[in-house]
Amino acid sequence: MSQPSLIVVDGTTEEEVSKEQYIINYLKSLIALEEAMEPFKEQKRELRGEYIENSWLSKDEIWSAVKAFRLYKATADMDDLNDMFELIEKQFGPSEAS
Repeated sequence: MSQPSLIVVDGTTEEEVSKEQYIINYLKSLIALEEAMEPFKEQKRELRGEYIENSWLSKDEIWSAVKAFRLYKATADMDDLNDMFELIEKQFGPSEAS
């Protein structure tokens, strides 16, 4: 069984060049996506601010609602979550906010 040959250019193998190019391409795509998402992030901040400013919801209520919704979407097992919460509380004591 023969080993695949790698071309070396300036001390860098073809495999390394390819990996570096994948990294660069990934980062360029990520930056483009984050830039495209920025207007939506601003809308999200404005929506949150409006609810707080009008006293419709507090920061804590918004935080709790968003966390609960994300857990719901992830189909989190509430029994497992509760067990973990109790374990953490047992290890570290009650939360300062409680």
